[in-house]
Amino acid sequence: MARPAKIFGAGRNHRRAESPNENRGMVMGNSNVRRPYKGVFPVVPTVFDGDGRLDLEGQKRAVDFMIDAGSHGLCILANFSEQFVLTDAERDMVLDTVLNHVVGRVPVIVTTTHFASHICAERSRRAQQAGAAMVMVMPPYHGATIRVGESAIHEFYRTVSDAISIPIMIQDAPVAGTPMSAAFLARLVRELANICYFKIEVPQAAAKLRELIAIGGEAIEGPWDGEEAITLMADLDAGATGAMTGGGYPDGIRQITDPYFAGRRDEAAAAYERWLPLINYENRQCGLIACKALMKEGGVIKHETVRLPLQPLHPAVRAGLIEIAGRLGPLVLRWGK
Repeated sequence: MARPAKIFGAGRNHRRAESPNENRGMVMGNSNVRRPYKGVFPVVPTVFDGDGRLDLEGQKRAVDFMIDAGSHGLCILANFSEQFVLTDAERDMVLDTVLNHVVGRVPVIVTTTHFASHICAERSRRAQQAGAAMVMVMPPYHGATIRVGESAIHEFYRTVSDAISIPIMIQDAPVAGTPMSAAFLARLVRELANICYFKIEVPQAAAKLRELIAIGGEAIEGPWDGEEAITLMADLDAGATGAMTGGGYPDGIRQITDPYFAGRRDEAAAAYERWLPLINYENRQCGLIACKALMKEGGVIKHETVRLPLQPLHPAVRAGLIEIAGRLGPLVLRWGK
């Protein structure tokens, strides 16, 4: 018999619903989109001017383009947003600018990762107060060697969960260097009120998604794909219901996910084959700069600046990106022209 679904509230004494569908109509944050959140939720780049300062007008244009391109929701302050080069004050500026500009058009996920439990909790509380629909949090890590064990990870996520009443997405990615088994992730779902979404982007992601869904069942509200959608078809086949990709071509990713969720797998597979060269080029050649280069090329933003010590794309690599994208005709290349 399936375990009852969660009603997500702060603290340990959260009420549980009688039916797994009771919480499906809940609206979180300011968005009119209802849970469970599904579809394409790309990462928004942090936009800088030519001198590397925040370009908040460019930030708003990037958000407007991504919504126009069909994003079901957005994620800000993620690794592909260069969150690791921002001051705390800049994080708050980006948070407020984006959420005030989106004004509920789509749900916004805010990445609040930090090694310290209380700082991550405070960041998450701040994001909820600003109107975030969800927070995304990596397990605590620092540098190449500082890690904590499962009991400390559990306590870390408990501290964050107790601080807020919106969903938490655990980002399971190699950059943290912290292996978390599907069984451990399912335990977090069972024991912590607001843990219910997972972005799985480790090697053999589809196998882990399949195992996580099998163990966690209906408590796994959102098993999601990541890593620029390079494993998207396998992950969809494993049960993924969302994709957190780069922000350059949400319209292209939707050509894959829309037919898949409508039961037209052959059409989805054909679209995946069509877009895979661009997905691969972003993932393997460009990384987080791909989105900015595409947005600059299409007049969405004025500069594709990344902060030092990150380096701009080599001109030949950038030309290859634009050439591949040009054959596919994504909205990004004409939105601002």
